[in-house]
Amino acid sequence: MKILVAALALVALAGCVGKETTTTMPKSGGAAPATGKQITVAMLPKKKGVPYFTSCSEGAMEAAKELGNVELIYDGPTSGDPAEAAKLIDQWTAQGVDVIAVSPNDPAVLGPAMKRARDAGVRVITWDADADPANREFLVNQATPEEIGFALVDSMAADMGGENATGDVAIVTATLTAANQNEWMKHMKTRLEKYPGMNLVATKPSNEDQKLAFSVTQDMLKAYPNLKGIFAISSAAFPGAAEAIKQSGKSGQVYVNGLSTPNDMRTYVNDGVVKSVTLWNTKDLGYLTVFAARALVDGDLKSGSTTIKAGRLGEKKVVGDNVMLGGTITFTKENIAEFDF
Repeated sequence: MKILVAALALVALAGCVGKETTTTMPKSGGAAPATGKQITVAMLPKKKGVPYFTSCSEGAMEAAKELGNVELIYDGPTSGDPAEAAKLIDQWTAQGVDVIAVSPNDPAVLGPAMKRARDAGVRVITWDADADPANREFLVNQATPEEIGFALVDSMAADMGGENATGDVAIVTATLTAANQNEWMKHMKTRLEKYPGMNLVATKPSNEDQKLAFSVTQDMLKAYPNLKGIFAISSAAFPGAAEAIKQSGKSGQVYVNGLSTPNDMRTYVNDGVVKSVTLWNTKDLGYLTVFAARALVDGDLKSGSTTIKAGRLGEKKVVGDNVMLGGTITFTKENIAEFDF
């Protein structure tokens, strides 16, 4: 009955907001589940249709099928509008799902809906990006903000000549309200103190829009004649910024690095526009999120937990209220062909 209600609710929602919903049903005939209880997990990306989040959803669907007792709903606004995302959270709360996993692009907007879900008895976690801890139980964290921020700056410094790197640098972020990116930038600024010749001159949003990132980067190249490096720290911003540098004829003169999938950046790396790409395994992030949701309902993830079992990933550390995927990967021309996501 619960599955029928969920299906009807999703049809109604799709008719209202005009976007596709991915639903993964339990796999019949699969391995015996850890517990007999069937649960529904609703997974919300910042912006549906972005390759980064599509890759995360593939890992989440893999985990749901492997567990056999998880129905996965993956949906989100293709516009990235946080108000639409909040409506989805309220819809899932009314529907009575067991767990809502949120990647919030604006914690202030999504927070009230997340709190309403918790007040209604729905378990709420965050993944990829965080919200006010009062509005969720755990964060599934790809890496610490310090690891990400330091890795970005160190990679750029290496591209620009090492410890003696000199020149203006700028940041193209997703949105100015994205909590995870604001944390990364805080640690980036701290790490820049190690490289006194690198001077941060601007930070501009691109709203998870590749075309806008292209335009913002073009404007920066004109506004700052001494610009030597651009950090593009979202999966949509990085290819947009790289294309702007390529079309400007400044490949090798202005360096660009950041966070995106290897599939999105492969051409730019192989062409020499980009020397290095920083990220984590996005499929594994989605996979771990579903296992964390399952563990939360089963009582295997709770206050004081130090590890959880996560299928093919083995045991993963829990640090405070963070379930840690662990570490970043640097993709270069030498290794990028080895990765497909």
